[in-house]
Amino acid sequence: MHILIIEDDLAIAANLYDFLESRGHSVDAAADGALGLHLAVTQQFDAILLDLGLPGMNGIALCQKLRQESQIDTPILMLTARDTLEDKLIGFEHGADDYLVKPFALKEVEARLNALHKRHSGRVASRMLEVDNLSYDPKTFSIRFEDKDVKLPPKCIRLLALMMSEPGRVFSRKELEAEAWEDTQETSDTLRSHMHVLRRALLRAGGYDPIETIHGIGYCLISRAQTDD
Repeated sequence: MHILIIEDDLAIAANLYDFLESRGHSVDAAADGALGLHLAVTQQFDAILLDLGLPGMNGIALCQKLRQESQIDTPILMLTARDTLEDKLIGFEHGADDYLVKPFALKEVEARLNALHKRHSGRVASRMLEVDNLSYDPKTFSIRFEDKDVKLPPKCIRLLALMMSEPGRVFSRKELEAEAWEDTQETSDTLRSHMHVLRRALLRAGGYDPIETIHGIGYCLISRAQTDD
C-alpha cells in the first residue's frame, strides 16, 4: 500500500514510518495539516494515518476538507489520545473511517490499514438505489434526501447502501458490521456511533429519520408512510 502519515510527533511518525516501510509499504509523511492536505490532494494514497491534534489545521478540519471540498474517499485511520465516545462521533461525522487510541501496537495499525484498504477496494452497490425521496448513486457516492445533498463518511455510506438495497428488511448488527468492516466489532459502540452519525445527517436533510432501531436485533430502513403511522 501507499500510505500517508500525518503526525506532528516526530518519534511516533518515525516509528510508524520505519515499521510500515519494513513491512513492504510505500510511505510518505507530513508533520502538519497543511502539508498533509497538500500531499493527500496531489498524490494517490491507499490509506491515510491522521493524527487528531495537529498544529495549524487539526485532524478534524483536515478530514473535513478532504471529504467535502476535495471529494477524496481515501480510507482514513485517525490516531488520537482522546478516547471518549463524543470524540469518536466527531471524528466519524467528519469523515474518519476508523479510530485508534494512543498508545497503540504497530501491528494493529497495519492490520487496520489492511482491512480499510481491502474494504475500500470492493464496493457493494453497483446500481442506483432509491427509496421514497432518498437516493444513492454508487458511481459518484452522492446521496440526496428530500432534494438535499447529504454528506456522509464512507462507512456510513456503506451501511446506508446495504439497508437501501432491501428496504423494510431488518439487518442484524452482524450483517451491518460485515458490510462496513468485514468482521464483527469487539463492542456495539462502533456500529452505534456510525448509525448515530448517519441518522443525524438524514434527519437534518429530510426532516425525519427513516431508520428504525429493532432492539436486540439490528436496524431497518423504512418508508415515509411507515414513519407517519
